[in-house]
Parts: sequence; structure tokens; C-alpha cells
Amino acid sequence: MFTKSPVYRVAIILLTTSGFALAHADEPSATFGAASVLPLYDDVALGSEKWDYEETVVEGRSGPQVRNVVQPSLLYFPAANPVGTAMIVAPGGGNRMLMMSYEGIDIAKRLNKSGVDAFVLKYRLKQTGDGADGAEPATFGPQAGQDIRELSAADGRRAMELVRSRAEEFHIQRNRIGMIGFSAGGGPVRGAMTGNADSRPDFAVLIYGAGRSGEKVTVPDHAPPLFLAVSADDENYAASITTFMAWRVVDVPCELHVFQMGAHGFVNKGGGADHFMDRVVEWIQVNGWLK
Repeated sequence: MFTKSPVYRVAIILLTTSGFALAHADEPSATFGAASVLPLYDDVALGSEKWDYEETVVEGRSGPQVRNVVQPSLLYFPAANPVGTAMIVAPGGGNRMLMMSYEGIDIAKRLNKSGVDAFVLKYRLKQTGDGADGAEPATFGPQAGQDIRELSAADGRRAMELVRSRAEEFHIQRNRIGMIGFSAGGGPVRGAMTGNADSRPDFAVLIYGAGRSGEKVTVPDHAPPLFLAVSADDENYAASITTFMAWRVVDVPCELHVFQMGAHGFVNKGGGADHFMDRVVEWIQVNGWLK
């Protein structure tokens, strides 16, 4: 999700209580305590050849934010007691930043507790400035004329291909690799669902990430089982309902939770949305992916 909360450029992020590693703000390889980092592409990602800036990490009120991703990658968080299932986690941030804590690393660690290996996806973003708000995306320069949503969708497809191609190495079953996306992080997930067999998730989760209300929903061929969660006071709640109905029309398994309160990002606490990951894990278990 995107937040307008003030952020501050920092030299070091220290979050030892959450298990994050020390990371310099100008260090593009910040790993946040991941066991390893997997670059998505062997060379420069197609479409990023002219991007001449560097990835940064800044500290915001909601935790660390990654900006200006040029070289997409996966941060690998293995489960202590793996069940052979993996999920790729795509944080939100309005396509301008990645909320790396509560929509990224925290989710990976929650999945780990259930035996699911997790890969947090750092996908390509709109370029932002170095100011405290990182506010406006570039309208000129190296990204001029580019569709960042399509680039992030390509990163989602490539992430799935990469994890599936290395499934044996990570002791993962090739047919038990899912994706979970938050807000703008739903873009890479939806992009992957339109891919071929190698780049398509076996199951998918969209947390306030089904898109904008009013957008046409097209169910892709061979659509995977889908879990949706949103709050009734999110202005785009209807997109999740429309997506659920589209999945049901073609008789693909789908589950939808519309919580009474939570707003976008589930920032309004006190309702069922506080425990959405419990519902996600239950759904994964009911479908047999935790056996």
C-alpha cells in the first residue's frame, strides 16, 4: 500500500527486534536478513537498459521502504520445518516504493511458521526523487514513455519461472508454488497469472490487491485458485468482489473475505482484518498445500 506518512533518508536501518539486517540506505543489495538473494535476470532487465540510478532504502513510519528498484530480485526466507510449498511475496507501495516490513518480511516469517518457504519480490518501480517524501514519479528521464505496471508484471512472471526452475534446489514441489500480493503488489501476481505454465502460480492471494474498482476483470486461461481479502471501507473494495464473481463464473476455486473495517492497508485496527494471515494460512491448509 502507499502511505503519505513522512519518511526520512537514513544512513542505517537497525531493526534487530524484527530480525532485519543492518542496511545502508544507498546499498542496493540490502537483504533484510534473507538467507540469500536471487537476481531475477542474468543481465539488465529488458526495459531497464537506460536506468542510470541506484536502489535506495529509507526508513518510514511504517518501517523500511525500498525505492528505485533497477535490478529486480527475490529475498529467500526458508522455513525451519518446510512442507515443500513456497510463496512469492509482493509488497505494495503504489508502484513507487515497497513496504518491506508488514507487507514483505513480516509476511515471509508468518509463512515460515507454517512450513512455507518465502521469497520476497523486489520488483521494478517508478523512479522517485531523493527528497523526504520521495513523492512524484519521474515523468521524464530514463523511464519516459514506459509502463511500469507492465514491467512489474513481467517481474512477477519471471519470479515464478525462477523459483520453479530451481524448485529441486530449494526442496520445493514444482506444483506447490504460490504468490501473495498487497495493493500494488497485486500487479506482479496478476501478471504472473496470465503467463505460461512455468510462470503461472499454482495458487494466488490478493490482499487489497485486486485492482481498482470499475476495471474489467478477465479470468486468464488456467486461472489458479484464488484468495481475496479487502475491507468494506477500502475505496476499491468492489474490485475484489468483481474478481471473486469472475472466478466463480468459470468455476475456479475462490475465497473472499470482506472485513467490516480496516481501510486500505488494513491500517484501521480492531476488526477481523487484523488476523487476515490466519485466514490465508487456513485456506492454504484446507487446499492441501501444507501436507
